[in-house]
Amino acid sequence: MQTIGELFDEITRRYMGSGRPAYMRKEQGSYVGIGYDRLRADVVAYALALEELGLEAGDRVGLLSENRYEWVITDFAVLLAGGVDVPMFPSLVEPQIAYILNHSQSVFCAVSSSYQFRKLLNIADRLETLEGVIVFDDVPGLPDRLGERIRVYRLSDMLARGSELQRTVDVHGTIRRLLERTRGDDLCTIIYTSGTTGTPKGVMLTHRNILSNVEAARSVIAVDERDVFLSYLPMCHSYERTTGFYTAFASGGTTAFAESIETVRTNLREVRPTIMTSVPQLFERIRNGIYAQMAQQSPLRRSIFEWAVTIGLRRLREQEEQGRISAATAFGYRLAERFVFRKIQLAVGGRLRFFVSGGGPLAPEIGRFFWAIGLPILEGYGLTEASPVLTVNRLDDNEFGTVGKPLPGVEIRIDDSGEILARGPNIMRGYWRNPEETRVAIDADGWLHTGDVGRWSQRGNLMITDRIKNLIVTSGGKNVAPQVVERALKQWDVVAQVVVIGDGRPFCTALIVPNEEALRAFLRAQGIDASAQLSELCTDSRVLGAVMRELEHYQRDLAKYERVRRIAMVAEPFTVENGLLTPTLKVKRKEVIARFSDQIERLYSDPSVSS
Repeated sequence: MQTIGELFDEITRRYMGSGRPAYMRKEQGSYVGIGYDRLRADVVAYALALEELGLEAGDRVGLLSENRYEWVITDFAVLLAGGVDVPMFPSLVEPQIAYILNHSQSVFCAVSSSYQFRKLLNIADRLETLEGVIVFDDVPGLPDRLGERIRVYRLSDMLARGSELQRTVDVHGTIRRLLERTRGDDLCTIIYTSGTTGTPKGVMLTHRNILSNVEAARSVIAVDERDVFLSYLPMCHSYERTTGFYTAFASGGTTAFAESIETVRTNLREVRPTIMTSVPQLFERIRNGIYAQMAQQSPLRRSIFEWAVTIGLRRLREQEEQGRISAATAFGYRLAERFVFRKIQLAVGGRLRFFVSGGGPLAPEIGRFFWAIGLPILEGYGLTEASPVLTVNRLDDNEFGTVGKPLPGVEIRIDDSGEILARGPNIMRGYWRNPEETRVAIDADGWLHTGDVGRWSQRGNLMITDRIKNLIVTSGGKNVAPQVVERALKQWDVVAQVVVIGDGRPFCTALIVPNEEALRAFLRAQGIDASAQLSELCTDSRVLGAVMRELEHYQRDLAKYERVRRIAMVAEPFTVENGLLTPTLKVKRKEVIARFSDQIERLYSDPSVSS
């Protein structure tokens, strides 16, 4: 197989008539399966309708939607018809959407709902190349056009029209004709990522890039048609798209769509997945929830739980250090599993084989806890430019604190500066319409410069030790360019200096040095006593609350995950003399974070701090 279209054709033909669900979604309170027969019919109909609307090979199609069945068939249909899709986070705000659609020169854009449609409606006059919008939901009163030029189509009407066209053609012959429009080295998708300067860069991935990553991942992690995936991470993110979507599909597995991040725990019990891809934030929430529940139990139950976890950790340690488990530990673990761990395992469906963690660093203690209770987490590493997986731990070769060994076919080396370089069939073609950044990212020998610093463990597993790039990756897997957020906050004259924090954290916070005169004037206007020393004002809860409320105004054009949710203020400015600025007056982020580590930790641990 050379293309995603060929993968779609092969897998749907293999399982047609089997009655097995390819996807599952919630309908009227219960999960309902969607079989391969319907999937194949819907995608072919959709592709034919797109072709009739004028979609040509290589045309870009934006995709602005939450995870749902319509996301899947849009992706397959666009690629089968020879197009290139441009997926976007549904949380993006209007200026960001306009930039991506214009920069990618998209001719169509598919949106999920009236909420997403209104975003396009509000920026219609700024969309330079868009010719049509496809709306998934049957929105009442949907207009025929956006402005004078952009046509609006209902997906239901397109599927109906495509079905009519199917009845007049040889379907298998039509699919073969469509497949001939695309080759393995043709562009498959453009995924926009946050650059360190804040201007999104469009990562160009070919069909061969993605399929090579899928096959390499499948060769080291056993996945087959018996597996059930629960998908909640955005499919527009390369991590979920390759692992939770294409890898699951290529294996003949079933993918169920979670209703939302808030319902994941409920959906886990309903779907009972065998595999789930996630980010560290979910594991942190689950563990914290378990300990919160145990805190409400009787002293006896708490002591039994603590004993069970101790046994589980001992079992891990013995396996790591001795390569075997003692008879006493094995007996204790069987008891712990029967009376404690099984209840936790049932809370996530009762048949989970393993989690896969990516998109951000997983704390070793979190990984050990889950392995101890019988829910293994395989941590991996990658980036969108690598389609995205570079390394991953294995079930039979897992080392905590590392991101595992390279996938087959992927080369990893660490240069003299400590930067991790990668090369292989999964490495992107380059950045869309950005040859300068492409030359910076990929050198003349084909090595991708990841911007991450690492080293090898004694067992030959990769360890990520630092980041050359300032790009923040939250524990939820979101990429945030701190300079963009800092620039937004510094629009207000009260903010003299600011450093945004959030790498490996659940949300963004900020450390602010205020302009003293502007701060006092603002406080007086708010009716707050501003006569105290600046150092006292910086720690006053009323002052912090007032400043945080005002900052919301300056963050209105940022995506939700980019916005600062809590702040700390310090009276000491960042200067060259105190070692917090470089000679060229650039903030030394690492030094600032180290100097004010106590205040930063309080932002994430003390609920009384401004939020």
